[in-house]
Amino acid sequence: MVEVALRLVEDSDLDALFEQMRDPESVRMAAFIARDPDDRKAFDAHMAKLRSSPDIILRAVTGDGHFLGTIGSFVVEGDTEITYWIESSSWGQGIASQAVALLLDLVEVRPLHARAASDNLGSLRVLQKAGFTIIGTENSYASARDAEIEETILRLG
Repeated sequence: MVEVALRLVEDSDLDALFEQMRDPESVRMAAFIARDPDDRKAFDAHMAKLRSSPDIILRAVTGDGHFLGTIGSFVVEGDTEITYWIESSSWGQGIASQAVALLLDLVEVRPLHARAASDNLGSLRVLQKAGFTIIGTENSYASARDAEIEETILRLG
């Protein structure tokens, strides 16, 4: 099994993360993405904002020391939410589940929330395995699909 760890996001991670966030299958599954995943300038500005914000926890996910994606938490309308992005070649290996478990040790706020496209069964399984329960759904515009889709809302504790 891959040894998963979390560490601060480093400048050297950004090229790989930019490429991961442009992968067509990953973009489709995430659904709620930047307007233009090919806009490197916007990506760099967004990452600089995330990395410098005192209200956001952002970590690199590594597997056996190799960068595999990111995970973090942020506050929206008073609710603390988690989010993650794991490179598609690592899906189905338990990496996201391990990363979520590690993040839950860092983020002590409860309740904690998460969202996923309702057809993103992999992410829904990861979150439910971590103890999140489904509390509802809502329809939202997903720029990756250029359509309104159903999003599942989950809560932990």
